[in-house]
Amino acid sequence: MAIKIGVLGEKLTIQWLKSKSYRILYHSWHCRWGEIDIIAVDRSANTLVFVEVKTRSSGNWDSNGLEAISVSKQSKIIRSATLFLAKYPQYAEFYMRFDVALVKCQPPRKLEELELIPSSPDCLVSEDGDQLRLIEYLENAFDAE
Repeated sequence: MAIKIGVLGEKLTIQWLKSKSYRILYHSWHCRWGEIDIIAVDRSANTLVFVEVKTRSSGNWDSNGLEAISVSKQSKIIRSATLFLAKYPQYAEFYMRFDVALVKCQPPRKLEELELIPSSPDCLVSEDGDQLRLIEYLENAFDAE
């Protein structure tokens, strides 16, 4: 179930990024260091963006996923980004940024309450009725040092 909710959180984040005119290059890009959830280009800033998505349900203990972006997690993402640039050198001249998207998932509600959810790029309702909302998008959440 957690994997499914995580994938939906990534889908929602991609939907939101596209609404902001980002070009999505990869979703779930894998390498030996791990996975980068989303790799996109912020066209407004000619910037290559590596996005980590954290999807959490109500009552989470880690600040909606923000505390899960530990120093070791950051290091894995940075190493993965380095491998990405080695594999795709055409992006080496772009500025680079590491962003974090925090997504909240709430369990299904009554049908009459679902109609109150606004249709927008920062909201998504799953087939099971779970409600996902992008609650915070942090640009430059951490730096590659």
